[in-house]
Amino acid sequence: MRGLAKTSRSAGSMELVDVETPEPAADEALIEVEYAGLCGSDAGIYAFKSSFERMELPTIIGHEYTGRIVEVGDEVSKFSVGDRVVERPIRSCGDCYQCEVGQANVCPNKEITGVDHDGAYAGYIAVPEDDLHAVPDDVEPRHAALVEPTAITTRAVIRNSRVKPGDRVFVAGPGPMGILAAQVANAQGADVVVAGVGRDTAYRLPLAEELGFETLNVEADDLEAYREELTDGVGYDVVFDTTGHPSGLTMAVDEVRKGGQIVLVGQTGETTMEFTPLVRSEIDLQCTYSAMYEDFERALRLIGSGDVDHATFLDDRFSLLEADEAFETFLEGDTCKPVFDVSVLRD
Repeated sequence: MRGLAKTSRSAGSMELVDVETPEPAADEALIEVEYAGLCGSDAGIYAFKSSFERMELPTIIGHEYTGRIVEVGDEVSKFSVGDRVVERPIRSCGDCYQCEVGQANVCPNKEITGVDHDGAYAGYIAVPEDDLHAVPDDVEPRHAALVEPTAITTRAVIRNSRVKPGDRVFVAGPGPMGILAAQVANAQGADVVVAGVGRDTAYRLPLAEELGFETLNVEADDLEAYREELTDGVGYDVVFDTTGHPSGLTMAVDEVRKGGQIVLVGQTGETTMEFTPLVRSEIDLQCTYSAMYEDFERALRLIGSGDVDHATFLDDRFSLLEADEAFETFLEGDTCKPVFDVSVLRD
């Protein structure tokens, strides 16, 4: 089979490689991959940010995907050949304190599919059955490829935020996590505003508008005036920072109301700011990371019900056979969520 692999520690360096189809271990299922999404972390691998130095290259990347089981190991009991599945790609150790207390998403010994071992930009992938999640019939395969990022935002909004019906919500960053978080918050009954920067005005902010959200360009619009108009000068009840940029948190502090909540979804890196105003305003600063079983279940239900619109959200104009175009377009902000037909790697 073929796979798209990161082959060197420099920007770009993504190559189609020929590898053997994996043999599933006794506790694994072999998945014939149908569709796979491009995540911000995949783009980070493409650009080769420092957080991916631990990778042993070459590594086939990709962790947002769906497919059908074509073979099962002797010890597999929960799944059968023909089942449609997605993977929960944070593979935890099962033995550490975090795993024992139900926080496997922050397991210190975790391995991530497509980073620490070969991923899903390939014809087939072998996965332990404990990391697989069944896909119901009411979820289309292209949409199922996006269950994992949707699960991350269901955790951010439903489990880790205080969003309630009627709340005013500000989402900073119209990338994949931002637009999905906006949809999940909207499904909880919140009034949502999505904010981006100038380069987002070409594709991502118009996409948010197509999905029904009011949008702001933070480089051109008067945020204070909009805050006065949209929140009666109080500020937003909950702000989601999905930017992954140091400026996102400082902007969130300006936009949130006293006694409100900031939820950090994006991985900001290093930033400097004054924290005294947060203390004096009793701002709740909440972090959220990855997703677990219940988050995947909620994501599948929201997709199946249509509360999360993947048909409008996904972009299927790219091919894994010419993947550089997809990565470069993503990094430029001219797409939001590319989804690849992986069957081309079996042709």
